[in-house]
Amino acid sequence: MRRITILSTGGTIEKSYVEASGTVKNLGPKLPDVLKQLRSSNVEIVIESVMDKDSLDLTASDLLALLVRVWALSNQQIPVIVTHGTDTMAQTAAYLEQNLIAVDIPVVLTGAMVPLGFENSDAMQNITESVMAIQFVKPGFYIVMHGECHRANQVKKDVESSRFVSSE
Repeated sequence: MRRITILSTGGTIEKSYVEASGTVKNLGPKLPDVLKQLRSSNVEIVIESVMDKDSLDLTASDLLALLVRVWALSNQQIPVIVTHGTDTMAQTAAYLEQNLIAVDIPVVLTGAMVPLGFENSDAMQNITESVMAIQFVKPGFYIVMHGECHRANQVKKDVESSRFVSSE
């Protein structure tokens, strides 16, 4: 059985509706309930919460904490999925790739345009695709969303289409 670690950073994928204020906020992890729905008998998935923030609120120390955790898992040869807000996902992927040159595992970043549990959420699809992709891609950094797998250094968010597209 192969182990995969999901590092949760928050973002839209884990947001919840707050009725009192009529807003959506990061209030805690939602991923454990989602992973119970996956039929993945060939992998053990471990979830670690690194932070619970909107990606626009990430600081340099937040990015460093994520980098340190990815580095530690890479030294154990454990593939990593990072759930992340889509607004700065491409920048975080680039930061990790630039600072973790010797990483010899696949690192997949994914997220959602619509939170888990909301109508028309893309979260479950993106998590499922990431679990699948990480078992087949070569070592390196990727963004997996909406049925596509992009190299991290070749992708950008297209705000108008709410998708990640090739930057080349």
